[in-house]
Amino acid sequence: MAETKTRNKKGGAKGASSGGGSDALEKHGIDGELALGLMREMLLYRRFEEKAEEAYAIGKIGGFCHLHIGQEAGAAGCIKPLRDDDYVITAYREHTQAIAKGIDPNSVMAELYGRVGGPSRGKGGSMHIYGADVRFMGGHGIVGGQVPLGAGIAWKIKYKKEDNVVVCFMGDAAVNQGGLHEALNMAAIWKLPAIFVVENNEYGMGTAFKRVSATEVSERAISYGIPSSSVNGQDVLETYAHFRDLAAEVRNGGGPRFVDLQTYRFRGHSMSDPVSGTYRPTEEVEERKQKHDPITLLREILFDAGLLDQDGLEEMDQEARRIAAEAADYADESPVPDPEELYHHVWAQENHGRLFFDGRERGS
Repeated sequence: MAETKTRNKKGGAKGASSGGGSDALEKHGIDGELALGLMREMLLYRRFEEKAEEAYAIGKIGGFCHLHIGQEAGAAGCIKPLRDDDYVITAYREHTQAIAKGIDPNSVMAELYGRVGGPSRGKGGSMHIYGADVRFMGGHGIVGGQVPLGAGIAWKIKYKKEDNVVVCFMGDAAVNQGGLHEALNMAAIWKLPAIFVVENNEYGMGTAFKRVSATEVSERAISYGIPSSSVNGQDVLETYAHFRDLAAEVRNGGGPRFVDLQTYRFRGHSMSDPVSGTYRPTEEVEERKQKHDPITLLREILFDAGLLDQDGLEEMDQEARRIAAEAADYADESPVPDPEELYHHVWAQENHGRLFFDGRERGS
């Protein structure tokens, strides 16, 4: 956990101006119970990802693994305002987003371990967590590949006259993909109930976004007439309030929205990528950790508002650590998939040399 300051008994910072925390909550229309819940969520995400990092380092997780450490406010702030029956589809940095949407942490960790206890029965791994029962429509490994799928989900909602919304996450590198622009164009024409969210952590793998784009992320939707906004993705209260209001607008027929969620990852692009020293200066990473940690920012607000003190914070943190440790134990105990699993959940069926995707039986 980030370094804590000396606190008085009520949890306020010594010498801090009174009412600062309460003012922040009131500004965003968020009550104390909700704010504490968001803190619990972000602590869980942080400890879960740290446990996954540890498991990868000792060989329990293989393949690719992209951590969300530093971006926890995006998972909590964007997803928690949604209804249970709303949809989320995303890219491959999705462990915490899956938990936020309702997939059990034990199951998510089992998927990272490649075990049958995972929501994709161990066949998806870190980049392909999927939970249709909670309408988490998967992480996707192709950059920008999920964006047209997100538009398709939104089209289904509109076609069936449902009142749901879909939130489609992507990284900043995806805004240079052609599929994004085709999807935005169709979403605008049909006024689809979609919120397209760019997790703008400033780097596409090892390349700074400013090196590959002459326009800002927030400007990408302008030519399609889609309202665009920017939000501080390190401030979970601001993010929650923003998406609470956006979801209501889209649900009420307002059409698609495009969000530049400004955030920063505290780890490398993936577990095979160094944190800093190559394409990111060490000083830059350390400054962001010190000044823009979403957990630290919310902690200060809760302390100043008298809603939380150090003892309470430590109790929350211990609970998050317990859940993460139990998830790792569950994953360890879950069996590996049987080789026969390769032939299960294969969607296409061949019929006289043709492939059908509508469930027709062979020979019909």
